[in-house]
Amino acid sequence: MEIGGLKGETMHAGYQRHVHACNNAVLPGERLAFRIGSTQVGWVKPDFAARLAAFPEIVAAADGVSLTDAAALPAIARGLSDAGCYRWRREEFDIRAEPDGPVLARLDRGALPSFGVLAVGVHVNGLVRRPDGLHVWVARRAADKLLDPSKLDHIVAGGVPAGLTPAETLVKEAAEEAAIPALLARRAVPVATIGYAMERPEGLRRDLLHCYDLELPEDFAPRAADGEVEAFELWPIGRVMETVRDTDGFKFNVNLVLIDLFQRIGLA
Repeated sequence: MEIGGLKGETMHAGYQRHVHACNNAVLPGERLAFRIGSTQVGWVKPDFAARLAAFPEIVAAADGVSLTDAAALPAIARGLSDAGCYRWRREEFDIRAEPDGPVLARLDRGALPSFGVLAVGVHVNGLVRRPDGLHVWVARRAADKLLDPSKLDHIVAGGVPAGLTPAETLVKEAAEEAAIPALLARRAVPVATIGYAMERPEGLRRDLLHCYDLELPEDFAPRAADGEVEAFELWPIGRVMETVRDTDGFKFNVNLVLIDLFQRIGLA
């Protein structure tokens, strides 16, 4: 994988380990193809493929399983959630074979890792330029978050739900997570797109992150609006770099976006 125009193996080892950690999936490995019609959209483990094969809309073959009716996917996913395969999140995502391809179906967020499908998200570097140098707003995730509780995070980050663009999601998440007004949030500048395939406790994460820089006024302070963030702190860029390099304090994918930032401004 490349981030910020530089290959991961050229980085300081403290940063490099995060790149390797987020690209630890071997595909196909033991997984089988998951298709909608004849188009592959994901990867599933054999035991999950066997569960899928019990549904009449699924055709099983030696190399994978195929869904014959895309409209049936939400009901199939809900049935598997009810059977204990994953937690239902009540938020649908658009399913595509390629990032810019047509929407083929919709699937609940909680089911994405089990189906191994592509998920799209947005991450925002909240930047403040002060006389003593560049600072970054750092959020601490709430202790009751389902994934990565209490980890450090971006000022704004979230998945792109069905029917929304990354830019629309940014404005929505900025208001919900940090009480950033829409007019201010729309100043965010797209700076990078980062992809990875990662084995996680919840399954296979195949994520594509749209990354933005948002320069914020010195007198602006984010406020936790929806309870997903415990607190915000404004850190000097040096402290952020040391934390990424030397610890696992940040949520796994936040590290990649921050490393890209360090590279783009000539610090890494």
